[in-house]
This record gives sequence, C-alpha cells and structure tokens, in this order.
Amino acid sequence: MACATFNLGGAATLRLKNSLFQAPLRSISSLSCRTSPNSLHSNNFNCFTLKSHCSFSVKAKITSTTTPSQAERVVVLVIGGGGREHALCHALKRSPSCDTVFCAPGNAGISNSDDATCISDLDISDSSAVVSFCQKWNVGLVVVGPEAPLVAGLVNDLGMAGIPAFGPTKEAAALEGSKNFMKSLCDKYGIPTAKYQTFTDPSAAKQYIKEQGAPIVIKADGLAAGKGVTVAMTLEEAYEAVDSMLVDAVFGSAGCRVIVEEYLEGEEASFFALVDGENAIALESAQDHKRVGDGDTGPNTGGMGAYSPAPVLTKELEDVVMKSIILPTVKGMAAEGCKFVGVLYAGLMIEKKSGLPKLIEYNVRFGDPECQVLMVRLESDLAQALLAACRGELSDVSLRWSPGSAMVVVMASKGYPGSYQKGTVIKNLDEAEHVAPSVKVFHAGTALDSDGNFIGVGGRVLGVTAQGRDLEEARDLAYQAVEQINWPGGFYRRDIGWRALPQKQFVSKN
Repeated sequence: MACATFNLGGAATLRLKNSLFQAPLRSISSLSCRTSPNSLHSNNFNCFTLKSHCSFSVKAKITSTTTPSQAERVVVLVIGGGGREHALCHALKRSPSCDTVFCAPGNAGISNSDDATCISDLDISDSSAVVSFCQKWNVGLVVVGPEAPLVAGLVNDLGMAGIPAFGPTKEAAALEGSKNFMKSLCDKYGIPTAKYQTFTDPSAAKQYIKEQGAPIVIKADGLAAGKGVTVAMTLEEAYEAVDSMLVDAVFGSAGCRVIVEEYLEGEEASFFALVDGENAIALESAQDHKRVGDGDTGPNTGGMGAYSPAPVLTKELEDVVMKSIILPTVKGMAAEGCKFVGVLYAGLMIEKKSGLPKLIEYNVRFGDPECQVLMVRLESDLAQALLAACRGELSDVSLRWSPGSAMVVVMASKGYPGSYQKGTVIKNLDEAEHVAPSVKVFHAGTALDSDGNFIGVGGRVLGVTAQGRDLEEARDLAYQAVEQINWPGGFYRRDIGWRALPQKQFVSKN
C-alpha cells in the first residue's frame, strides 16, 4: 500500500508497519534539560556552543555485526523534501532497528514509494513545531537533510529538548554557512586549501584579482543555494562576479563578503565522513558532475549525476584525506568550542601538478546526488550508525558496503539551472524501476496533479539510480531506466561517469 501523507490536524493514531502506533503528546516543559554555554573568540572565529546535559538511554553499542534483536527500535524523522532525503528515507526503511520513518515535508514521490510517511504541513523552519511533533510521536532520531535548518539552529533546539539529532549545531554549521570561517579554520590548523583573500570592498577585490590574474575563483561567503561560485576564466568575468555580489547584491547578505581564491586544476571528488565530535569514519567515495552539459560544459548546477566508488580516490588518497583534512578539521572544531557532529562532506580537488588533495569547500550534510549512490550501497543499519554519531560512539562502529558500483543520473526540468517551466507531466516511472531490481528512482521536485500524474515542480526532479557489478553495468542500467521515462519537459546529461569509463553517450528516444 502506498504511504499516505499524514496531516498534522488528524488524529494522534497511525497504523504503521502493520501495527497500531500511539504516542501521547508531551509538553516541551516536561523535559529537564540544563545547558552550559562555552564561547570562544579567536582568529576570526565566534563559536558559541550549548553543551547539552540531557540524557537518553543506550541499549546497545552497534557494530556491523550487531543483530536487530540487540539494537533498540527507533522512530526517525527526516527533515527535508528532496532526492537526498528520499535516499535517506529509503536507507532508513531498510534499517533493521528503524521502527517508523517520517519525512517532513517530503514530496509526492517519497509518499507514494512507501519509503516514509510524509508530514507535508510540518513547518521545518519552526523549531518548536518540530520539537512538538517529535515528542508527540516518540521520535528517537532526527536526521536533518538540507543545510538551511542546520545553519538556522534546528539541531540546537532539538538538543535542548533532549531529542537526538544527526547534524551539526548552528555554530558548527558555519563550516558551510561561511566560507571565510572554513578558510580561517584551514589557516589555523594547517589544512591544505587554495590560496585566498576575503573582501568586502569591490575595488580592493578587483585590485587583488588584477595582481593574481585569471583564471580565478570568486565565492559568496554565505549560503547562495549552490549558485554563489564563479570560476572566472578572464579578468572581466571576475570583475563582473565581484560587482554582482558586492555592488548589485544578487545574493543578498550571503554575498556581502566575497572570497577570491586561486584556481586549482585537477579532478574533483567528494569525500564523506561521519563525525561524532571527536571521531570520524570515512564513507565510500563518490564523484559528482556539477556542470549542466555533457563534457562538463555550461553553468554549475546542484549536481547532474554521481557515481560511487570514485576511482580517482584511491585507498592511499583516502588515507591522506582523513589524516590531512578530515581529522584536523574535527580536532580543530573541538578546540574552537564548536564540536562537529554529523556528516562532513569535503569537496576536494586532486591537484594535477601534485596529485594530492586540497579542500575546495565543506558542506555539513550529505551531498545531493552523491547521497543517492551511497545509500543504495550501504548495507549497515543506518539508524544505529547515526545514533552512534549523536552519542559520541563512532569508535564502536564499522560500516558494510555492497561490492560493485552505483550511479545516479539526474533528470531536470528544461531550462535548469535557469528559469524552467513547472507542471510538466512525467510518465512511465514504474517501467523505469522494472528495468532491474537494482534500479531505484528517487524523487526530488515532484508533485501530483489533479489527475494523479506526477509532474515536475523543481529544477532537479528525479534521480534515476542503479547498482551494478561494476561502474559500466551500473551506468548501462541507469540509462536504460532513464530511457523508459516519458518526460518531454525534462533533460539529462548523457555522459555521467565519463571520467572513469570509456566514452559512451546515450541518446534520448524522446
């Protein structure tokens, strides 16, 4: 049976997983929670952390060999409504210890896939509403998908209410929320990154750009929905980027300060690690495709496809990344009073001239679409791994991954990343998933029209994902599934995986 969306105005009883689930509403004030502030001001840092003294029971330490009967059963709430959140719900549903999965607000595809119960009218920007929902339904773990609620402090508020939440506090989320913060941390703790300067004055920025020459990279300091980076191949492009951010304020307050950064040449890769404040464990590698067009041409996007593992990240390079980038970051954040708990997503450049990794940027959540390929390959209990991170117990965790490879091909609305039409009908999604048992279509920007048809309502709309014995088989299955989908209003790149595989493009029948 398809998973129906649950309206918060309904009765406080749900029938989930063939059992009656009831949860009494408890008031926020019924929880006893003491917090002690710890602030630090140094080297451009301004960290203020709330150290929670709320306790929750630990029934079993989880390793890759822990059986479901040894582990606690937990109700999970996933915050967000995109393809990343659909993949997280899919993995959590498969977790033996996960009793029920809620997703707020979710989307039509998540709701119809039976991967989670979507709470469409829960305002995730209202921390008190999220806390109340968690208390009402005995939620034992909140997984925050997007960056905005993290930067806004949702995890802080959940922690004060004694609700375990996987994700960094507002203060620690500055690793993504402020590129200047991240760069300052790199400077202080010797983390390899591109040479840079930070500016608020456009004339000074242009003078520095003139001295450095092109190509050069201009970045808005704050969150700009993935659009705040310009790779300028000429001085004129760089000057225009500076003016758009500092003079025209196209990104608002996010662009009131810019980072001018050296251009690094090499191959990009994504590296993910679970962090519990002191310990970190690496996830499998993945590689994204940011440019909209085949051959990595055209403007940057949120990501048009990904595959895992990424051959560019060898075991030796992964060890270098952990030792020179991830662990110094974890230790540095702890030393600054901003302990990081959550997933660190390091955008890396494997430099052509040295063959060594440098940090391009940090995200403080799972990447999208990299999360999709990681979650279909994960064989361990995701819920227990994330709870272990919340409890500072990652040293007791090891993760199991399926052999072989996975690939996701993103289908986007025509016109993306520019303006695009909404409401175009998408058909044959079931046929796509019937190509092979290893094919899964994750929904990002979908809704249902009055006739019950799926329609595209976002830029990136679908993530067609497949597993294979190797990357070539995963690619072939993913594109075979894409070809089944009838969506004249959409498009996709035909060369996902081109850096790792022999050249082969898939031509749309549509």
